Amino acid sequence: MTKKHEDHELIVLDKMTYAGSVENLRGVLDKIEFVKGDVTNEKDVENALKNVDAIINFAAETHVDRSIADPENFVRTNFFGTYVLLEHARKHDVERYLQVSSDEVYGSIGKGSFREEDALNPSSPYSACKGGADLLVQAYQKTYRLPVVITRTTNNFGPYQYPEKLIPLLILRAHQNAPLPLYGDGMNVRDWIYVEDNCSAIDMMFEKGKVGEIYNIATGNEKTNLEVAKLILKQMNKPETLITFVKDRPGHDRRYSLDTTRIRKLGWKPKHDFEDALKKTINWYLDNEWWWKPLLR
Repeated sequence: MTKKHEDHELIVLDKMTYAGSVENLRGVLDKIEFVKGDVTNEKDVENALKNVDAIINFAAETHVDRSIADPENFVRTNFFGTYVLLEHARKHDVERYLQVSSDEVYGSIGKGSFREEDALNPSSPYSACKGGADLLVQAYQKTYRLPVVITRTTNNFGPYQYPEKLIPLLILRAHQNAPLPLYGDGMNVRDWIYVEDNCSAIDMMFEKGKVGEIYNIATGNEKTNLEVAKLILKQMNKPETLITFVKDRPGHDRRYSLDTTRIRKLGWKPKHDFEDALKKTINWYLDNEWWWKPLLR
């Protein structure tokens, strides 16, 4: 969130839930102003963001399994939190509001790829809240002429990702020679993007995205969960016998795929090869046990 006044150009407002840690901001703390606060709390938002001229909303509960078990936090943070930020942006004439969304809002697709104009068909409480937030953002643009942009990104991976997510979960399980759990038959397809590529795309859309537009962000690295597990085991020299199939979760989307013609016309393209980035991610987790080991207790 950029800020004209005071010394810092960037304010980070974060509630610091179970998945958050100031340690994740190592290397940038001298370049930002960090504020602990909740996007669903109007006072926190007003106090932290009263002088900002732009907002990028990354704030979200994101783990689908948790949304199935306890949807309330997802509704509050992902939908109501977006409302609070939009109201703040409207009242303070914010010059730019970017909503970071997800490919999951489209639901599953058997063939082809979703375009930005396609209807939303979410399958989980998580994706429903994100989709509802997208519609609210669009409504604020149409009703109040708020200068908004929406990005919808496929599955991220990279350093500092909480180990409930698939890739870090599989890496750490393999490291411990523990079973690697895969839902159903392991053939659910996801398109994977390295976190730095996602950030470069969001940054470009913040600068160049057309007001009112939605931009899909993806790489074309479509892999089944089983393929991802096997690649991790291969790179870590672990046996495939560690793979264990478990009961599928409710409403599990079979395949995600995004058409990225719109964002590529603006000049964006990913820089990281999937397998190279995966190896880099594996090495990061193996080299940073201090970060993840306390999270597994």
